[in-house]
Amino acid sequence: EVRLVESGGGSVQAGGSLRLSCTVSGFTLDDVDMGWYRQAPGDECELVASISSDTTTYYADSVKGRFTISQDSAKNTVYLQMNSLKPEDTAMYYCATLYVLVMRQADCGGDEYNRWGQGTQVSVSS
Repeated sequence: EVRLVESGGGSVQAGGSLRLSCTVSGFTLDDVDMGWYRQAPGDECELVASISSDTTTYYADSVKGRFTISQDSAKNTVYLQMNSLKPEDTAMYYCATLYVLVMRQADCGGDEYNRWGQGTQVSVSS
């Protein structure tokens, strides 16, 4: 069974850091591209970072230089290190497989192509 479980969210002040983790089971990270999405209330679900099976990375312009995606295949875990957090980073963050690359969608978890975790909340206060 394919499962993705996120952890590491929380509340921080602007300028702070958090590291999100996504532990997967039922497949091998070496074989699948992975992504971190986020969705704030009233906003679309957007892809903020991805890592391919050959470890090529992508970052949305809004997080470039502040967020770093990485993976530890031995631990079946994908990470999102978030530094210099801003209030506008406040959102629910989800990890997902990228069997099909979707940059934006109405709701995280709403596509039928990829597998999603349950999400972890990140709140950044000014």
